[in-house]
Amino acid sequence: MAQISRREFLRDGVAAFTVSFTAPAFLSDIALAQGARSRNLVVVYLSGGNDALNTVVPYQDLFYFSRRPAIAVPAGQVLQIGSDSSRKALGLHPRLTGLHTMFNEGRLAVVQRTGYPNSSRSHFQGTDIWGTANPDTTSGLGWLGRYLDTLPGPVDTLSGWNATRETPRALVARTVAVPAIPDARTYSLASPNGGVEAQNERLAATRIASHVPVDRPHLSFVNGSIRGALDTLDRVGSVNSYVPTVTYPNNGFAQALRTVAASIVRGIGTRVFWVQTGGFDTHAGQGNAGGGAYATLMATFSNGLLAFYTDLRNQGLLNDTLILQFSEFGRRITENGSQGTDHGAAGVMMAIGGAVRGGIYGTAASLDPNPANATLENGGADVRHETDFRAVYARVLDGWLGADSVAILGGNFRQGVPAII
Repeated sequence: MAQISRREFLRDGVAAFTVSFTAPAFLSDIALAQGARSRNLVVVYLSGGNDALNTVVPYQDLFYFSRRPAIAVPAGQVLQIGSDSSRKALGLHPRLTGLHTMFNEGRLAVVQRTGYPNSSRSHFQGTDIWGTANPDTTSGLGWLGRYLDTLPGPVDTLSGWNATRETPRALVARTVAVPAIPDARTYSLASPNGGVEAQNERLAATRIASHVPVDRPHLSFVNGSIRGALDTLDRVGSVNSYVPTVTYPNNGFAQALRTVAASIVRGIGTRVFWVQTGGFDTHAGQGNAGGGAYATLMATFSNGLLAFYTDLRNQGLLNDTLILQFSEFGRRITENGSQGTDHGAAGVMMAIGGAVRGGIYGTAASLDPNPANATLENGGADVRHETDFRAVYARVLDGWLGADSVAILGGNFRQGVPAII
């Protein structure tokens, strides 16, 4: 497997090229040819290490309250979702009303205690581990990038869509350059000129990027990225005329999801979308009684997803879309002295969509700090993982994208795979 460092990719990759783009408002012939419906994967990444225990609350575990006297969500406020297979009662954070609606409709799967052995508890390393799907290697190709590399050629230049400015490790591919398009309205060839002169500049950029220096692989990759970006301009422009069926919240996360919805409705050819929202590194001031800063994060997350979910359902496209949510790690069980939580181990993954088998998967940990408690680790400080996150990836790759998870993940993680789809 090719070893590509984060610095090399960010220096030479497509992210640096696409940041200054805005698309023209016309539709190219290639966009019209992309109208066939296909399955879409939308990854929603909660950056910073989401506190799984205040997302999916074990509100009948007395140790949850004794170990979190200031930040625990009161039992009377949680949005109940039933019990897991070990009969532990669970509920969602009170600001996750949108997710609660999806759960009640049978379209939200909650996978508890996801992670891997010896969690790194490092933001950068943890993110890259989830990106490469390999706890032993954080500098290889991404699991979604490896999937894109398996697509039969010629691969569409919009097969992947990164809605952040920095291309995540998960989308790093060997042969496919994924454009970074944080805002479709500002995606164009930046030029101080207009009209014929701007068109001539675009043609010149295309000719320059067509050179493939075989002896300089990094430059060759950048040139390929530039060509791909130029090819996407007109199709991305078609997204801007989309009128959603619902009103999306006015924040970056929700507006990114609105753009993804437009891309899906327009059928521009993207298979994998990456959407990210941050602020989950809650070392301090997490919030009391279900309120505060963390409650705001939960509301942003839930309200944006509900608008997206409802929009796609109204468009008849919910069955063609799978949303996969995760974070780089969970957080410590016991609150710290700043009414926050520090880096932990196992977290929670969620899958949402019309084809999802909703429900609770896996079992909640007992939060009893007794050293004999097998559901905890690190001297009882952290939740021990029960489901390897790669098992969820395997289900998505095999069951949704129709790929070979063994080849892509470099191992067989199909045993005990949660039947979320």
